Amino acid sequence: MLTDLIIRNFAIIEGLQVAFGPGFNVLTGETGAGKSIVIDAVGLLLGERARPELIRTGEEEATVEAIFDLAAAPEFRRQLAEAGFENGDELLVRRTVSRSGKNKVFINGALATLGQLQELTAGLMVIHGQHAQQGLQRPDLHLEMLDALADAAALLEEYRGIYSEVRSLEEHLRRLDEAQRERRQRLDLLGYQNRELAEANLRLGEDEELEAERLLLLHGEKLLAATAGGYETLYGEDGAVCERLQTLASGLEQLVSVDPALGPLAETLRSSVFALEDVALQLRAQEQKIQFEPTRQNEVEERLALLATLKRKYAPTIGEMLALRERIEAELAELEDIDGTRDGLERRLAKAREQLTRSGAALSERRRQGAELLRRKVETELAGLAMARARFEMRLTPLVEPGARGLEKGEFFLAPNPGEEAKPLARIASGGELSRIMLALKNAAPEADAIPTQIFDEVDAGIGGEAATAVGEKLRAVARGRQVLCITHLPQVAAFAEAHYRVEKQERDGRTHTVLVRLDDEERTHEMARMLSGAKITERTLDHARELIGASRGA
Repeated sequence: MLTDLIIRNFAIIEGLQVAFGPGFNVLTGETGAGKSIVIDAVGLLLGERARPELIRTGEEEATVEAIFDLAAAPEFRRQLAEAGFENGDELLVRRTVSRSGKNKVFINGALATLGQLQELTAGLMVIHGQHAQQGLQRPDLHLEMLDALADAAALLEEYRGIYSEVRSLEEHLRRLDEAQRERRQRLDLLGYQNRELAEANLRLGEDEELEAERLLLLHGEKLLAATAGGYETLYGEDGAVCERLQTLASGLEQLVSVDPALGPLAETLRSSVFALEDVALQLRAQEQKIQFEPTRQNEVEERLALLATLKRKYAPTIGEMLALRERIEAELAELEDIDGTRDGLERRLAKAREQLTRSGAALSERRRQGAELLRRKVETELAGLAMARARFEMRLTPLVEPGARGLEKGEFFLAPNPGEEAKPLARIASGGELSRIMLALKNAAPEADAIPTQIFDEVDAGIGGEAATAVGEKLRAVARGRQVLCITHLPQVAAFAEAHYRVEKQERDGRTHTVLVRLDDEERTHEMARMLSGAKITERTLDHARELIGASRGA
């Protein structure tokens, strides 16, 4: 439930803070006072597009904040936690709009994305206005409404899964048909590619090994000279380093009796000789491994050239070429046994179509039952909205072929007056009739819309008199167990509110300001009198206002 709304520097609102309660709340005020601006501000919290022109003149940033009570919404708190936000008994959302374009969204103090804001607030609050009535004027949305009202979501999900499988199998068969027409050409191409890759005898990591070997072969002479020369210098030739160090060590050892300090030095020289002899032996072993063969170098170059050609033709790595060969072999097997493959696909498709028919039939039956129940409920609701003799129905028309949403299409039909033929609602309903039908749908199946805060933006447009009183009653009924905020120009509707707010436009220091005030009983009576008679309020209009309020409380 929305408990607090704070708006700063938005259009002609400098600063506005208001607390809302549960039940039926109405907002009234003179035309142009700024009621629609409040709705636009709330729309920002639902993720609607932010425009810099919404920022109050002379300011750089506009801010809209809302606090929601989540004490009775454990599932929503779980959703908050899963999204990584603090999940207490309150939710604070804030959206800023900047002239620089650096707009920001905050959820419980943490920076969030616009997508996260839309996902979270969509489950807390909804605005019903012209766009909702436009939904009634779009036949393509009527089936969606019926499915929500008929609790057909699970059946529809099952149907869609099977429908997706059917379409996938049909597409596979279509590709197979195309492949069969080009089968010989495709077989020749795949066969050639398979043979070329097979004859290449590819091995993972081979290219890296060959590059390393190629480097050794290119520098073979230098490596041979370095290893052989190093061995001779250290150990092999007359007067080699190791021989000279041995002689020096022996000379020092003979003088140890004269100078004992020469002993450790002689030992160090002996150790160095052992280490250098080991190096010399390793150099000789490395020399024996070096193959300086021009023929081998040619073989490596040719192999690398072949691998480079295959990489250009097929894939950039040996691993990807090996994977490609596996796919080629699988397609070859399919093409070579295309009749067997087709038979298997056709059997699977026939089975999936049978499942689709059964699933679609179950969905259609649920819709037929839901449409009949909806007809009775909506007509009952319309009777209380000054459309007592109107006939409403949801017509379901079978499709020639199964569609993505089922075996039929659906559209609302209406006969507003007795003796008339029911015609498509989208083509014949007036604005006032659409308002009442939307309210009738809300009351007919309130469980289909569990959003706790419902905002109605002048849904009573185009009606008056008895119908207006009925709309007020229905709005109060919608508000049972939830919160309703309604902008209205009709006193008959406002009379049913549990809390009444007036939107006022004031001028201070040469600038226009919009304020939102909660009215006490006396102020509410005067506001209702203004709505009844305009600027001139008399004792008679005040009595009429009191009478309206009293009658609504007793209704």
